[in-house]
This record gives sequence, structure tokens and C-alpha cells, in this order.
Amino acid sequence: MGALLGLSRGIDRVNSAIGRSASWLILVAVLVSAGNAVIRKALSTSSNAWLELQWYLYGAAFLGAAAYTLKENEHIRIDIIYGLWTRRRQHWIDLIGHVFFLMPFVTLMIWYIYPWVLRSWHNGEVSTNAGGLVLWPAKMLLLVGFVMLFFQGISEIIKKIAVMRGIIEDPTPFVSVHEAAAMEGEVMVREMQAVFDEDADNGESRK
Repeated sequence: MGALLGLSRGIDRVNSAIGRSASWLILVAVLVSAGNAVIRKALSTSSNAWLELQWYLYGAAFLGAAAYTLKENEHIRIDIIYGLWTRRRQHWIDLIGHVFFLMPFVTLMIWYIYPWVLRSWHNGEVSTNAGGLVLWPAKMLLLVGFVMLFFQGISEIIKKIAVMRGIIEDPTPFVSVHEAAAMEGEVMVREMQAVFDEDADNGESRK
């Protein structure tokens, strides 16, 4: 199990680095979008290449961060009865979901996307829009994103089994919506109390 956990840590490090870096692409996309809008209004000119670059950047950010989001257990889940069960039963649900739903879906997507990307690359496929960009890099982003998600799924399965066997601590302990709201409320109360205490100290010092 030690070797598998080492593999899991390696996958986590790579996907975390890529995911954090991908977040900066949102800023780049916003700057490109704003710059394109200013040029279009000020100079009455534009280019489909700039518009498609925005799509590329947003797609790269989304796909690059998908595996990292899975690692942090931040994907949206519709919690109807999950939060009512014991943590061990939740682990079983997560493990079954990863093995029987996530991994088959991701594997199927890689299987179908790979030849699609290869054809696009060999044909030098270009956007049908005038002045548009080449298409195979955008399609390659899909493939890379799903490959990263595939490896992160393996990492999550390894960690989930290790947690259930008591080998490691739970890296993403479940917090229900009510618990999260209560914790947020406690933080707000402490912050307000700190402000009141500071005001009281200032009032005393002025006297």
C-alpha cells in the first residue's frame, strides 16, 4: 500500500500544481476579452482569433483545474441523504462512485477523444470562422484534461481505500451544509467581538 500511496501523492502534486497554475488563465482570458472589447469600440476592428483565444483560455482553465477540484473534493454534489449517513458509509458511496461511474466515464471519453484529436492534428484542422485559430490544440486540451482526471480518479480510489483501512487520515473530511454555516457563523461572531473589543480599548485610551 505504501507504493500506491506514493503514487497517489505524486499524482496529487502534479495535478495541484497544474490546477493552481490554470487559475491564472481566467485572468488572462478576462484581459484578452477586455482588450478585444476596447479595440472593437475604439478602432471599430476585431478578430475572430481573439474571440476564439478567450474560449481556449476558459476551456484550458476549466479542464486544467478539473482534476485538482476532484482532489480537493470541491465538485458540486447534490446532498439529499449523503450527509445523514455515517462517514464510513459515505466513504463506500464515494469509492463506488469513483470505481463504477467516474473511471468508466473518463476512460470512455479518452477512448473516443484520442482518435478525434489525432485526426484533427493530422489534417491541420482550422476554425471555419474567418481568421480563426487552429482547432487541434483546443481538442488536445480536452484529451489532457480527461487524462489528468483519470489519474486523479486513481489517486482518490487509493486514498479512499487507505482511509477506510485506517492507514491515513481523511484528507477531505465531510462537512455538511449546516455545519459549514455554523462554522461560518462562529467566525463572524469572533470577528465582530474582536471589533467591539478594539473599539472599547480605543474608547478607554481616549479617556
